[in-house]
This record gives sequence, structure tokens and C-alpha cells, in this order.
Amino acid sequence: MEAAETPRTAAELGDWLTRTVADYVRCDPAEIDPDVPLSDYGLDSISATTVCADIEDNFGLPVEVTLIWDHPTIGKLSQALAEELETAVR
Repeated sequence: MEAAETPRTAAELGDWLTRTVADYVRCDPAEIDPDVPLSDYGLDSISATTVCADIEDNFGLPVEVTLIWDHPTIGKLSQALAEELETAVR
């Protein structure tokens, strides 16, 4: 994704996270509910670490793997990432 296309809003980040998580847990993105804990889909610590690395690679935002456990749903995680990205831009 080019810089001009980088998701910044919670909704855009939620879409990106949904596709990313669906890929790791091998399901259709339409099956991911933004309010269901990611662990309910089988996202384990290894996958969570990889998702965090993807976040760092795609958005240049260093994150701890605990971010996923602190914000266990796509909805909460995307909101937290949007806030982190906004703070990082300032």
C-alpha cells in the first residue's frame, strides 16, 4: 500500500485488520465480527506477534504485542491504532 493509501481512520484500520487477521486464521473476512475477541477466532500469541510486525511494517508504528491483548477486538484495536497514528503524526 502506498503512503497516500495508508489507512488512518479507525474504520480504514479496521478493514485492514479484518483482512489481515482473516488471513492468519484462515477464514473469510466477512466472518470476522469487529466486536468479537480475536482469540475467539484462534489468533494465538504467534499470530498476534506477526500481526504486530505487520502493523510496524505497514504503518511505521512500533507496537508491543500486548496491544492486541489490551485491545482484544478489531473495533478496539483499530481505534487504539488510529489514536497512536494520530499522535505519531504530531
